[in-house]
Amino acid sequence: MAQESSTRTGADQTPVAGGVQVLPQPRPLTDQTPNLPALSPHLTATFPVNIAIADKNPMVLSALENLLTRDQRFNLVLKTGDGLQFLNGLRQHPVNVGVIGWELPPIRAPEILQQLAKYPNAPKIVVYSGTKNPTAPAEILHLGGAGFVSKLSPPERLVEVFVSVARGDMVFPFVDIQKVRPNPLMSLTHRERDLLAALESGRSNAQLAREFGVSINTVKFHLRNLFGKLAVRNRTQAICLYLESRRLNGV
Repeated sequence: MAQESSTRTGADQTPVAGGVQVLPQPRPLTDQTPNLPALSPHLTATFPVNIAIADKNPMVLSALENLLTRDQRFNLVLKTGDGLQFLNGLRQHPVNVGVIGWELPPIRAPEILQQLAKYPNAPKIVVYSGTKNPTAPAEILHLGGAGFVSKLSPPERLVEVFVSVARGDMVFPFVDIQKVRPNPLMSLTHRERDLLAALESGRSNAQLAREFGVSINTVKFHLRNLFGKLAVRNRTQAICLYLESRRLNGV
């Protein structure tokens, strides 16, 4: 990930292991900040809020950093281009709001939300994405995300969403929930997802067993579980579902 310099006065970025950048010296917490409207009495957010950003594109990271460090309502705590490093960073640094892309190799936004469900005091997550998957907003909502914003949105819209989420709101584009079919691949374990990807190449059970270092019976066990979770009867149907999911997610 490209190393970007902070625009915050007196807050030099501190690179840490794994590609995560931490910005020390957070602004003091207050109910109001200079030259900004006071919060309504029913709102409980305290500004500035600590925020973390993650995106695989260094240019997007740089743009988000510039946007957030110029706004006194936000205190940018860390940024990274890796999903696992984002999760690790949240364990070490208090964050109120996280902003993440859809693809954060080696994992994706839905998997990050699944992991954060296990975290005590997990931050509210806004997915900032250019995915063409029409079910993505509903999937993020279902997994406990707080917001979904298209990368086609202007910067002003991003700031509005971040403030709303910090205040406890959820912000999503209109989605007809009744017409959305949940992505069955999200119920798979990492091993089952790897196995499903390997099926596409036409490998036999014996070849899969050698590749994954397990017995043929173990491969058969995983395949039975995989087929059951996907509600399919055979390899062909599983591969078709896998390919369709990749197409919808723009992979």
